[in-house]
Amino acid sequence: MTASRAAPAAPVDVVIVGAGVVGAAIARTLAQYALSCTVAEASDDVGTGTTKANTAILHTGFDAVPGSLESRLVRRGAELLRQYAAKAGIPLERTGALLIAWNAEQAAQLAGIADKARLNGYLAARQISADQLYAREPHLGLGALGALEIPDESIICPWTTPLAYAIEAVTAGIRLELRTRVLGVKQADGMHEVQTSNGVLRCRWLVNAAGLESDHIDAMLGGTGFTIRPRRGELIVFDKLTRPLLSSILLPVPTLQTKGVLVAPTVYGNVLLGPTAEDVHDRADTATTAAGLSSLLTAGRRILPQLVEDEVTATYAGLRAATEHRDYQIRVDADRRYACVAGIRSTGLTASLGIAEYVVEHLADAGLTLKDRAPTAVPFMPYIGQAGTRPYQDQARIGRDRAYGEIVCHCERVTRGEIRDAFAGPLPPASLDGLRRRTRAMNGRCQGFFCGAAVARLLEDAAGAGGAT
Repeated sequence: MTASRAAPAAPVDVVIVGAGVVGAAIARTLAQYALSCTVAEASDDVGTGTTKANTAILHTGFDAVPGSLESRLVRRGAELLRQYAAKAGIPLERTGALLIAWNAEQAAQLAGIADKARLNGYLAARQISADQLYAREPHLGLGALGALEIPDESIICPWTTPLAYAIEAVTAGIRLELRTRVLGVKQADGMHEVQTSNGVLRCRWLVNAAGLESDHIDAMLGGTGFTIRPRRGELIVFDKLTRPLLSSILLPVPTLQTKGVLVAPTVYGNVLLGPTAEDVHDRADTATTAAGLSSLLTAGRRILPQLVEDEVTATYAGLRAATEHRDYQIRVDADRRYACVAGIRSTGLTASLGIAEYVVEHLADAGLTLKDRAPTAVPFMPYIGQAGTRPYQDQARIGRDRAYGEIVCHCERVTRGEIRDAFAGPLPPASLDGLRRRTRAMNGRCQGFFCGAAVARLLEDAAGAGGAT
């Protein structure tokens, strides 16, 4: 996906900085038009930053700030992503959510939160009694007074989504430059000259979707409107045996400081507990901490007591690109032919296609010429969810190709055929983490202890054969 350049590449219409879920969505949307476009991504894969380490919830936007840009784009993005997920085979489950009141003060807030949901255009929220709540979630800890039901909150695969966007974009001719960190931007001859670790990219329009680095990129263009303040969220992943303990996403009543700790099922069959919310200075600090994990277990013990007595599969932390502003920081500057897409925080997965639509419309208003091109088919992605049929369960598929019956990762039931297909795909993994996000290999109870060596050999073989970049 990347080639070294001794001399500046020929200019393109648009360079997008960042291939997280938002950058990939913008690339996928621009690919629908007769444009030349390059995506510059500092890491070796798409979706490796904030995108890969979130709570994987497809939000309704019921609790957004009414009238905010975030509220508008979350609502539109959720609509578009539901449609896209159905076409692309992205794992998605409509579980619904319950916003639980644990004391009288929280119970008194439920009606106001329901009113806020209506202001955000979400009309299905309704209050339920404690009896109704416990009938639905019998394993819930004692003492809940009632809840607000949000029936359309859903869980989705945060890994397959940006991969699908990127594959659709690349298939349509968008160039993806991985391992390409932006070092500086200057203007010359009416062009942006983007200095990168992999040479110079020249473009007419520049889109900054760099996530945690977006303020640094913005400063290269003269912007001073915001500063990224990384907010670390630690999470605990529990074993699949805990999945029967709940049927819905369990949410706390938020405070002014935080949305609080939730318990949620995942499309992979596990249960998530988290996140914490801690502002940090280091934009690469994704370490989990004893204090953070202890606080999660304390919260989890109240919400779902049986959960915290069960086996932990993994812990991880993600960094959200928070700023000093409550709303998204999205603007398009026609004079500089520049779009800044920043401050997206935790709703970027849900809002991604809404953000992309909004940005591209404003680029057109600012002067970017958009001419329709022949449409590219939406890629149908390998299914890595738990609710549907996996290759190892498909006897007809195994009959046609026995590799789909040869299990390599026993915890997650990942087959040799799936791993082979990942390396042969249009956007092959360059690392074990990349393979994990495409197949779930090494993502289970043993975290690669049993299958890690075998999977690593397959990666080495694919790299030697040119199947991994």
